[in-house]
Amino acid sequence: MAKRDYYEVLGVGKTASVDEIKSAYRKLALKYHPDKNQGNKEAEEKFKEINEAYEILSDTQKKQQYDTFGHDAMGAGGGNPFGGGGNPFGGQGGYTQYSGDMGDIFGDIFGDIFSGQRGARGGSRQRTGEDLRYDIEVSYLDAMKGAEVSLNIPKKSVCDVCHGTGSKDGSRPKQCSTCKGSGQVRYSQGFFSFNQECPKCHGKGSVIENPCTVCRGEGTVKKQQTIKVRIPPGIDEGTSLKVAGSGNAGSNGAPAGDLYVVIHMKRDPHFRREGDNLHTEAKVSFSQAAVGAEFDVPVVEGSVKIKVPASTQPGTTLRVKEQGFPKLGRSDRRGDLYVKISVEVPKSMNDVQKKALFEYAKSMGEIPKDAVYQNDNFFKKIFGK
Repeated sequence: MAKRDYYEVLGVGKTASVDEIKSAYRKLALKYHPDKNQGNKEAEEKFKEINEAYEILSDTQKKQQYDTFGHDAMGAGGGNPFGGGGNPFGGQGGYTQYSGDMGDIFGDIFGDIFSGQRGARGGSRQRTGEDLRYDIEVSYLDAMKGAEVSLNIPKKSVCDVCHGTGSKDGSRPKQCSTCKGSGQVRYSQGFFSFNQECPKCHGKGSVIENPCTVCRGEGTVKKQQTIKVRIPPGIDEGTSLKVAGSGNAGSNGAPAGDLYVVIHMKRDPHFRREGDNLHTEAKVSFSQAAVGAEFDVPVVEGSVKIKVPASTQPGTTLRVKEQGFPKLGRSDRRGDLYVKISVEVPKSMNDVQKKALFEYAKSMGEIPKDAVYQNDNFFKKIFGK
């Protein structure tokens, strides 16, 4: 029987990309998988056929040869990439040692479902410690000047009794006799084979015959540890600081993970931060806004003098250059300070002040020129208040 065109088998065109080929293969492999079609010889043959097609079309060099010479490029036997038919992985069922040398077509498509723990084949498999995250709040002052903080973090640390070996007598772990140090075993059932974590060593590739009574063979114990972290000037909300090697200790002497300290800015009642710029508000009197003034405005690290021009309107924002936060990693550059002017209206005035305001209003044409200030009631009558 003539062999079908590989593109036809996968249902893709000759110009299909690698991702399109992979996607088509995945759908068909799931449809005709032996586990879903037990006893169905037709499905088993289709499964072999789509695997053969994918083996060729997913390989750039083989695909180029196939596009040029067709099935003749695959040799006289038609090019079954598994060779010989039947179970492509060998084995008669049960657990077998995983050699770590054979390419796993299923691993490329389905990841850990079929291929076990990828990237950890061969040798004793020490498990690197997990990374940790710790969130802290930082004040505007600390973010402005920089600071050093001490964090008390519960984490896995190297066992003081066995010094991380996990063994009671200090001996090193021995190679697992089941997986021969690979950490994986291959399980075969009929046509289909896949990798699983070794049930004896739980993926480590080694076993401890006399485990430490304190850490129970893990080589780590959980305890509180103080870690100092430097907060650089200019740090902002959401910044993550990496402290290498300060995460959980790895099992049985494996490297520790990292600690990631995530920064959150404390709220400040007087200031608002936008990037490297600082925003605040200053209250001035009516007369200061009208004729201009110069005064000190509080900032995070003290105060700064600003000048309010004459005839400044309420809501006006004044910019003071380089009085904001330093730029992270560039202490020689800073953001700006923005001061929003709020004009205060006096809540109470004496008779002299009211008379003066009356004369001002008359000069502005708000009051008839022949009007004469008599008392507070007359002032209210003129303005309707």
